[in-house]
Amino acid sequence: MDQIDEMDPKDQAAVKESIRNKLALLPDKSGCYLMKNRDGVIIYVGKAKVLKNRVRSYFIGSHNAKTQKLVSEIVDFEFIVTASNMEALILECNLIKQHQPRYNVLLKDDKTFPYIKITNEAHPKLEVTRRIVKDKGKYFGPYPNAFAAQQTKKLLDRLYPLRKCKTLPDKVCLYYHLGQCVAPCEYEVEQQTYDTMINEITRFLNGGEDVVKAELERKMGEAAEALEFERAKEYRDQLIAIDAVMEKQKITMSDAMDRDIFGYAVDKGWMCVQILYMRKGKLIERHGTTFPYYGEEFDDFMTFVTQYYSDNPALPKQILLPRSVDSDEEQEDEVIASLHSWLKVKVLMPQRGRKNEVVSMAQENAKVMLDEKFRLIERDEARSVKASQSLADWLGMDRVHRIEAFDNSNIQGTNPVSAMVVFTDGKPDRKEYRKYKVKTVVGPDDYGTMREVIRRRYERVLKEGLTMPDLIVVDGGKGQITAALDVLENELGLYIPVCGLVKDAKHKTAQLMVGDPAEIVPLPRDSQEFYLLQRIQDEVHRFAITFHRETRAKSMVESRLDSIPGIGEKRRKAMLKHFGSLKKIKEASVEDFRPLSIGDKLAAEIIAALRDDPS
Repeated sequence: MDQIDEMDPKDQAAVKESIRNKLALLPDKSGCYLMKNRDGVIIYVGKAKVLKNRVRSYFIGSHNAKTQKLVSEIVDFEFIVTASNMEALILECNLIKQHQPRYNVLLKDDKTFPYIKITNEAHPKLEVTRRIVKDKGKYFGPYPNAFAAQQTKKLLDRLYPLRKCKTLPDKVCLYYHLGQCVAPCEYEVEQQTYDTMINEITRFLNGGEDVVKAELERKMGEAAEALEFERAKEYRDQLIAIDAVMEKQKITMSDAMDRDIFGYAVDKGWMCVQILYMRKGKLIERHGTTFPYYGEEFDDFMTFVTQYYSDNPALPKQILLPRSVDSDEEQEDEVIASLHSWLKVKVLMPQRGRKNEVVSMAQENAKVMLDEKFRLIERDEARSVKASQSLADWLGMDRVHRIEAFDNSNIQGTNPVSAMVVFTDGKPDRKEYRKYKVKTVVGPDDYGTMREVIRRRYERVLKEGLTMPDLIVVDGGKGQITAALDVLENELGLYIPVCGLVKDAKHKTAQLMVGDPAEIVPLPRDSQEFYLLQRIQDEVHRFAITFHRETRAKSMVESRLDSIPGIGEKRRKAMLKHFGSLKKIKEASVEDFRPLSIGDKLAAEIIAALRDDPS
């Protein structure tokens, strides 16, 4: 661990001994753990069903990309035992809010939505607010924007004469004369009157506008029969206003239930959480948040959800969550039970039907938002240049203007190929890309392939006086770096820095290694430099895979034609050039082969052989 390695040997031994003793005391119980750096600062808070197993995993064995940087800074830890997983969930949330650890998912209140509130006062009133507090008031929403909330409140003010003033005046105001206030400033108002209005407002905001409309239609009819046309017109205007407010919201579910629907996506060390707000069966808004994450993706997603509801009393009736990527049903059941027990709200992870469709919609929105973030970064040329400059600083180099990256591709040793991509000032230079068919290596030998391709590339660079790269990037760790350096230095006399990109178990860029012997460069996962390396690795892998598929497909075509008696290399090439593809040869008629000087008998045999081949 980096911070331990930087210490005095005696201090290193003391720290390791302290951690070893604490690990021995870990219980087989649920709880939370707090990881500290050498300054005693809490840098990560986590929860565990079994503390002993989870905390030990940080200090024993190898680590993937998501914990590598975190683990490098841990020199001490504490733990707190809880009575249940639910208590661990809530405690983790409170500890994160208290300590704001740098490696935890920290929910930023970067956008709030307006709510309509019925105040809990002797003389209640309606107000629009973005601040939700536990004051026994009734909150309804969120609304898509302040205008939608204000329009709904304005309608309710006309329908129900609650007080409008912040403080009671000495005498009645204009609202009383308009019939929009019961004037508690001058007249005594019975509690039953308030209760009736609050119940009706609550019913309206919970989707009961049809009942309110029916009552208004009845009153409008009665007023018209009594020849009170002004009053009838007022009821009609109120009905029109209700329709105008309600039709702006798109109905997406057959029921009228309030739901929060969550989805998340992860890529390149970042997570995006998307929330769809459905109120009264209507999808009224969506909100997305992106942030770097360091733990397991589903655990960090649930940490986000827990923080989101920790101070939010305006709960929906139902919360829909996506299933974990690893499909751990026991973990999912525990999450559902814990959230339900804590929030007293129904929590579901739907697998089919309309509910699953809206969760998938949230997942897709999260993926799109994350993709947009990366595309915007790629378009920012200044950031790309800066990332290249910063990468040079990390590697102890003067500059990294031109990067050449290599990747090998083969499936079970067949058709081995390699590819090279070039990035100049952090941006792909596609006209400089190169493809290589491996010639001297037989079977799946990554080191041998790396040596051949590096040799061929830089022999040509030297021979033709081409531009030398500032940095060479290989796909792999110590072995690939050593193989590349051996060819460059000992065979070609070139001293070009070589770094390797190591992938984790999920084939994602995990860490950067450089030097001989190779050592890990502790790049922050949320840095522009790390993202640049991920883009390079993704691009060279894509280019190599595409080339391998093309080569393999062509090889299969050639082998199928070569297996037909009477077809040699010359005729095979002529047929492919004339017809364009194996599919068109198969669909051809005997007459179509005559321009190639292929007789009808051989042509018929070719067609029959290809059509009999099930592949």
